[in-house]
Amino acid sequence: MPEPLFLASRSLEALCGISLIIQTLEFLRLREPLSASGVWSFAIGRDDLAHASGLTRRFFALLSQDDVWLAHLLLRLLACGVLVVFGASLPLVAFLFIGTIAILIRWRGAFNGGSDFMTIVVLSGLLIATLFSWFGDEAFGWRAGLIYVAIHSASSYFISGGVKLVNADWRSGKALPLFLDGGVYGPLSPTSLYWRKPVAIACSWSFIVWECLAPLVFLDVAFAMFYCAVASVFHVLVFWHFGLNRFVFAWVATFPALIYVAGQLN
Repeated sequence: MPEPLFLASRSLEALCGISLIIQTLEFLRLREPLSASGVWSFAIGRDDLAHASGLTRRFFALLSQDDVWLAHLLLRLLACGVLVVFGASLPLVAFLFIGTIAILIRWRGAFNGGSDFMTIVVLSGLLIATLFSWFGDEAFGWRAGLIYVAIHSASSYFISGGVKLVNADWRSGKALPLFLDGGVYGPLSPTSLYWRKPVAIACSWSFIVWECLAPLVFLDVAFAMFYCAVASVFHVLVFWHFGLNRFVFAWVATFPALIYVAGQLN
């Protein structure tokens, strides 16, 4: 395997593993509210699967049992550690992928919104890579997997910027302070700079322009690296203001793919 491809693949594996470890530890901390006697007991939402087959309903009933849920999370934690240290294999990635899908179904499709989507994207890229590797074409599989992840990552930023661009509240700066006012450390102080319209407009348009520029990462590898550095700061700030800790590594795990594809195109 060529060195750039090896570095990109190993970086993606390690960052994806770290991202999944964070998510798994979060679920372990939520064991009590997710237990049979907790406020998020499976029994409360089990009717959402009324349309499913009996086998499917029994599977999720079994998975949601306290002991089975704990065993799944511990196995998942072990699998993530193996992914970080030793890299991906088809059985390992298949276990993490299927387990993640099962958890999302348990949560009616999403637990933490966009980070769930991007986690599935990265796991899908790993699944593509390991599936082709299983049949002997490792380099092609990793290229295909990295391209898949890169396209989804860049398009997620671009679509986010596009949505803000067509939204009058974002263009006028009105939306940003309202979002921050409802953050983990909100409400904003009445004297916060974000309430000042020029500051709010400048910040809003900085986000809009930056996100809409995402497709340009494929034109220059240096710009791709700069874009990913700025994106890292952005996601840390989102975590700081909104407590969305999953978002940091869910997106950072895609950056090796963005940089690799940019390098291959140039």
